Amino acid sequence: MRYGTLVRPRPHSSWKAGWREIGGQRIYARSRWEANYARYLEWLRCNGSISKWEHEPETFWFEGIKRGTCSYLPDFRVTENNGAVAYHEVKGWFDARSKTKLKRMAKYHPTVALRLIAAPWFKANERKLACLIPNWEGKGGTIKPLETRKDLRDEPPEV
Repeated sequence: MRYGTLVRPRPHSSWKAGWREIGGQRIYARSRWEANYARYLEWLRCNGSISKWEHEPETFWFEGIKRGTCSYLPDFRVTENNGAVAYHEVKGWFDARSKTKLKRMAKYHPTVALRLIAAPWFKANERKLACLIPNWEGKGGTIKPLETRKDLRDEPPEV
């Protein structure tokens, strides 16, 4: 499948799709950013900032569309503590298909809250979150959380 979960592995790419276990949920993350955002949502849930999160729980259909993009599957459904629900989409790049999905989502489902998580969010937050959230994935692999990284504590590193 081209746009589904059955993709051939790309060993030298920065795009790391695969199965992960996060917060007791087994998810198929299509990128390292998507996996890390799931870890962030689990961290928020454990800290009481959100009620729950779900990975790809609901498909939105665009009624009457006969050609092209006729549905949209957001990455996450996030339930706030007050019961409000928002959908979060992690995007590394925008192709024509992605733009069409977002435009149609706004047209056919205008009451659905959709939050886009893109490169600026990761640039602004990745460094500090990698130190707080266990199993955060960086370009070189998993980054150790703050409590286990000697280089980020007050004590000098061992020689």
